[in-house]
Amino acid sequence: MTDRATSPAASAATPDELAKIVAEADTGGRAPRSRPAQLVLFVVPLLWALFQLWYASPLPYQLRIGVFNATEARAIHLAFALFLVFAAYPATKNAPRDYVPWYEWFLGLLAAGCAAYIFVFQAELARRPGLATAMDLGVAIVGMLLLLEAARRALGPALPIVGILFLCYAFFGPYLPDLFAHRGASIPRAATQYWLTSEGVFGVALGVSTAFVFLFVLFGSLLEKAGAGNYFIKVAFALLGHFRGGPAKAAVLGSAATGLISGSSVANVVTTGTFTIPLMKRVGYPAVKAGAIEVSASVNGQILPPVMGAAAFLIAEYVGIPYSEVVRHAIIPAVLTYISLFYVVDIEARKHHLVGLPRQRHRSNLMSMALFGMTAAAFVIFCWLVGFALGWTRELFGQYATWGVVIGTTVLYLVLLAIRSRFPDLAEDDPNDPDLTLPDTVKVAPTGIHYILPVFILVWCLMVEQMSPGLAAFYGICALIILVVTQKPLLAMFRGTANLFGEFKSGVSDLLEGMVAGSRNMVGIAIATAAAGIIVGTVSLTGIGLVMTEIVISVSGGNLLIMLLMTALICMILGLGMPTTANYVVVATLIAPVIVDVAALNGLAVALVAVHLYVFYFGLMADVTPPVGLASFAASAISRADPVRTGVQAFRYEMRTAILPLIFIYNHQLLMIGVTSWWGLGLTIIMSLIGMLVFVSVTQQIFISRSRIWESAVLLVACVMLFVPGQVMERLVPGTIDSPADEIVLRAEEVPANGFLTVEFAGFDISGNDYTRVVRLPMGEPADGATRLSNAGVQITEFGGTVQVVNVRFRSQAERLGVAIGDDVERVLVDNPDRAPEELVFIPALLLIFGVAFLQWRRREWDQPGLPKIRPAMA
Repeated sequence: MTDRATSPAASAATPDELAKIVAEADTGGRAPRSRPAQLVLFVVPLLWALFQLWYASPLPYQLRIGVFNATEARAIHLAFALFLVFAAYPATKNAPRDYVPWYEWFLGLLAAGCAAYIFVFQAELARRPGLATAMDLGVAIVGMLLLLEAARRALGPALPIVGILFLCYAFFGPYLPDLFAHRGASIPRAATQYWLTSEGVFGVALGVSTAFVFLFVLFGSLLEKAGAGNYFIKVAFALLGHFRGGPAKAAVLGSAATGLISGSSVANVVTTGTFTIPLMKRVGYPAVKAGAIEVSASVNGQILPPVMGAAAFLIAEYVGIPYSEVVRHAIIPAVLTYISLFYVVDIEARKHHLVGLPRQRHRSNLMSMALFGMTAAAFVIFCWLVGFALGWTRELFGQYATWGVVIGTTVLYLVLLAIRSRFPDLAEDDPNDPDLTLPDTVKVAPTGIHYILPVFILVWCLMVEQMSPGLAAFYGICALIILVVTQKPLLAMFRGTANLFGEFKSGVSDLLEGMVAGSRNMVGIAIATAAAGIIVGTVSLTGIGLVMTEIVISVSGGNLLIMLLMTALICMILGLGMPTTANYVVVATLIAPVIVDVAALNGLAVALVAVHLYVFYFGLMADVTPPVGLASFAASAISRADPVRTGVQAFRYEMRTAILPLIFIYNHQLLMIGVTSWWGLGLTIIMSLIGMLVFVSVTQQIFISRSRIWESAVLLVACVMLFVPGQVMERLVPGTIDSPADEIVLRAEEVPANGFLTVEFAGFDISGNDYTRVVRLPMGEPADGATRLSNAGVQITEFGGTVQVVNVRFRSQAERLGVAIGDDVERVLVDNPDRAPEELVFIPALLLIFGVAFLQWRRREWDQPGLPKIRPAMA
């Protein structure tokens, strides 16, 4: 099959087609023509955004008005989302798009009323827990039905079907086979569980959507409206567009930058792909591969801090760590996957003999690389200087440091705008223009540096000030609001134009449109987290989690690798019809605890955050895998290629991302866990990067020249040695030795700061069966051993020669890892001092790689009839 639409005119979908794709996926496909309906669909999302900002701000507590507790806020949050679903998402493909039928308004108000019922009657519901009235039951039943219908409209049929299956399991428990049987739930009990308490729909997932996710989505929407998206794409093309296959490399960089502010794969594809995909086709990439490259780059934006999509906030909540810790754990894998994607597109460029786009100003390759390095260094230095200035301001001004930060940031903002005013505004280029040339980096880079200020304020509040994600996002949004409203009039003032009031009105209009767009983008996420609460409620209502544990352990035979591959398959199957957020909630609720248990059975202590990141990574495949990968469909609409072939090709590129979770499950240093020295971390990163590049070469069947089967096998062995040297060395010499249980306090005191203590516990499950569990307890900051164990959630005592757990703190790391009151401490595992450093494994791995490289280099000319001669320099 050949790629369709090879002419430039047919290389991209029309703007209306792309807008429809994004609307159907993220904001709803209905665009009413009547003025009242348009007003409602503008005012309601605006009010939702204002409510979320008020809820996140410190003002309610300072003014002592409008204070909402978590349950009230969740109810209001869901009420807005349900109303907008029925107003903006048509019920069927043939339903009207240009007006809102009366019955949709009715259903929207009814659904919103069912959610708001929790807010209005919260006090009465709290006074009679478990004693639902007829009104309570009616509201709960209608609310559940309308929520399932809203999920079908906004997310497709998969999540409602899964929800209905779990509901059936809750009601028909007594009629199921013995393994699955349970007592069953009555309608009043189920209504209370799912709708009237915080154990179901209004549970943790919806709480994360309310408190954190909305604000980060709004932040990204406002930053895009300010013009940051176009700026990031322009800079990426100016820096990389002239290299071999330059548009593809620029697409990777532009999508990574856009991913910093966008949690939606589909929106990322459309934002950057409208420009990048036609240019990739123009320089010679086939349509399928052009779309697949954009899909891979855009989907990986969800694993790139600081936004990382909605599921990252759920990880923080489920694991019980600050969101800043999730960001710290995720940064190295994200960087590795993007660097390896650059290598993928370079290999494709070599295959097809591709060149870059012409430049306005010709420079040598050395000068271009130096300019790229200076730009990257300038960005890093800029961030460091701002961070240093903020820290210095705090020390200098003490309690007035906040005002110092505000004044300093304002001055910097004005200076950057004054610099930008000397350059013309960035125009939207036509990728099909035959005379299109790359912009000059020197002229493009200064035009948007001020966009970094709100991002840096967000990251500073999140990572340095250790604020909650919601409060950090609130301050970042406040900075963005000022930027969106003032940048146009200030630029007009610096340029000496007179239309200041008109520019101010334009800025206010951009602000309102950005807030409305942010709210509309949140509808699907809010519905997904609410509907996923049905699965969570069923687990706690029926105990199906224990059943899943028994089934999975039985099927996998207790083998951790098989268990991990099963989990990956489950994630990808669910991902065929469920968004990343709902996919993560379902699998994390059912399977993540099982992985920890199976790892413990295998004597491997797996960090809980590693397991949840594993589930998160494979949930990302929802937007890639055919036949329903939404990002692949969006890219194929632009490239005019077959969407299934685009998805298959994108999945092939994403194999490098899929291998990462398997690596960090066995090698926690990639998540900055168990790091003993900076040089050791640096060596691990370098070797993992080499392993990733070699793995890409294997999947693309090209290293120095085309690889033979036995060479690919050798390279795969070298990859394993580079990725998990500890596991390889473990096969030769055990990495730990046993320490007596009564030394646990002493060993806990010896653990380095923020290190982990590996302990084996033994006990009985609810069925009376014996078990042993190996866990890694985080020790935190240095202190005496008993204090550090208590901080991890465990209190122990020794009597009769046995060390026993006497208390496990609620929602502590120990509880999440399965430690229970009454467990005995069997042994403490400490590092084996006689084992050679695991880094020695890198030496034979590198020798294998160099050996294959030498053989392929010798035959590079005669063995490559379809490829150009490979030179070290980038042509």
